Amino acid sequence: MASDLLSIAVSGARAARGALDVTAQNIANASSDGYSRRSLRLEEVSAAGGVGRVGDISLSGARIAEIRRNADPFLQGEVRRTGGDLARADIELKGLRNMESALEQSGVYDAMVEFEASLQQLAGDPVDPARRAAVLGEAETLAAKFNITADGFDAVRNGLQFDAEAEVSEANIIGQEIARINLRMNRAGPGSSDRASLLDQRDLMLERLSGLTSITTSFSADGTVAVSLGTNPARSFVNGGAAETLKIREYVDGVPVFEIGGQETKPTSGSLGGASLALTDLAAVRIRLDDLANGFATTLNAAQANGAALDGSPGQPLFSGTTAGTLKVALQSGAGLATAPAGSPAGSRDASNLDALRQELKTNDPIQGFSSLLFDVSSKVSGRTVTQSALETIASTARISLEQQAGVDLDTEAANLIRFQQAFQASGRAMQTASDIFDTLLGIGR
Repeated sequence: MASDLLSIAVSGARAARGALDVTAQNIANASSDGYSRRSLRLEEVSAAGGVGRVGDISLSGARIAEIRRNADPFLQGEVRRTGGDLARADIELKGLRNMESALEQSGVYDAMVEFEASLQQLAGDPVDPARRAAVLGEAETLAAKFNITADGFDAVRNGLQFDAEAEVSEANIIGQEIARINLRMNRAGPGSSDRASLLDQRDLMLERLSGLTSITTSFSADGTVAVSLGTNPARSFVNGGAAETLKIREYVDGVPVFEIGGQETKPTSGSLGGASLALTDLAAVRIRLDDLANGFATTLNAAQANGAALDGSPGQPLFSGTTAGTLKVALQSGAGLATAPAGSPAGSRDASNLDALRQELKTNDPIQGFSSLLFDVSSKVSGRTVTQSALETIASTARISLEQQAGVDLDTEAANLIRFQQAFQASGRAMQTASDIFDTLLGIGR
């Protein structure tokens, strides 16, 4: 009787001490990233029979059956999905805002207005050298503004591409870490603290990976996970203890083409998905900017070809280059401006060719074209800002739900400390009682 009571009390003390250890672990890791609250599952220990009691039930106390990790796979999946969508929106919005800034701060709009104003001034006295020099100076300023805008777009593109390449490297590191966790998971005992820790690491790596690109996961009963990246179709990235390599195969119009194991994949979420969207937007806006610069130069050069310079010679192109980045002023002197119609004598005050040019600019209205371009980019920024704000709220809600379910509540842990301490003390009292009974029996024998 005393021996049974002592062994039962010892098992109870061990179980209570284990519960206290788990509670202390929860408190210590209350602020640790990716930590899920632990709890113990205890079970009764019983054995049949005994010396002189064949067929009886011998009660043997309790034991720790499992260390449970309180994590909900559905909520974790929601955090990964909403976090990936938010990361995509953040990067795309960042790229659009940088494009907007490049357009706004370059001064192209003001330079166009000043250039047309200088043409109007020249029409008042088409042979005035100062006014001709002013037109040429405004043309050089406008070309420089287009160049600055193109350089700004190049900086946005290079920044997005640099970040994308860094994130591809990070994704490969995470993939290798997930593969290592899968291997270690096979060696971790079921219900052990080591296994719970590995599961925390696994889920933290998956969350980080989902912030980079769209992922599809398949979990096995042993805790290992298979990961695929991209959509339509998803490409296998981690399978068991092996990880493939994500690469940027090439850039098409500045937009990265991703591949895994030689097979193309397209991220639709995460920062890589956002970078692809932003670079796609940038390529479209850059084409419109180049078309605007080329159209402006073509209009001016065509007018020059239809007129005569101040010395009566045929007009020469005012601009060279066909894109915003290559636009340059080709004329060396304001005297080369072809204000008079072709065939006019030197020093002609006939400004009909200049008037035709101004009318052509009014018809094509490059100022309105640039304004429309800036408006479209600003509208997209405004729309993406609303989307990003909504996704931020959704992601925050998913995060809060997971933390409430899997996070550590210090009030609960404080209550558990008292409860398990009392259980430990009660088991100690049972051991003391067993010792007293044993001493009494020995005294009777003497």
